[in-house]
Amino acid sequence: MSLLRLGPAAEYIGVHPVTLRRWADEGRVAVTWVGRERRFETALLDAFVGRGEVERPRREALYVRVSGTTSGQGTSLVAQEAELRASAAAEVVAVFRDKASGLRENRPGLARLLKGAAAGEFTVVRVTHRDRLARFGTAWLTALLARDGVTVEVLHAKGSAGGVEELVDDFMSVVATFAGRMYGLRSREAKRRLLAAAGEGVG
Repeated sequence: MSLLRLGPAAEYIGVHPVTLRRWADEGRVAVTWVGRERRFETALLDAFVGRGEVERPRREALYVRVSGTTSGQGTSLVAQEAELRASAAAEVVAVFRDKASGLRENRPGLARLLKGAAAGEFTVVRVTHRDRLARFGTAWLTALLARDGVTVEVLHAKGSAGGVEELVDDFMSVVATFAGRMYGLRSREAKRRLLAAAGEGVG
């Protein structure tokens, strides 16, 4: 495997470096990061420009999640990982973990997973159940990962992993979100009324 810097890589496939940088930013060309510099694998560049097919070696990443930190859920992370490792078909190169509702978008583990996928660190993401990846919007995440050449595999295609306790955690997360928004709306309305009253008193 040969890794090229941006300039030599652009010359290798006959395009301007600005063009190759844009393609990389758009996720059309796979990039390997070395520190803060991007490198381009010649075999993948060959495949991109149609110089021959290349099959990336299978490298698995595991994603495990529980909705909170209540009793028993910590061990569920361990159980999910153990089940996925036992059924692995190739090297497991990374494990991403979250203790957060599947409704949350800003999960640290998920953010690291997406960053790793964009960097070409693995080719497959495996989860025990589809709702481990997200409660809703898994199709969007699957499409986003596919853009980086990463597929999602679900060990148990039917059913969901979350029991009643976890569903309650997710429900409370939704309630807390809407309550916070309602409180914010009421606070802004109260401020407007105070300012209006103050304005009337000035005259």
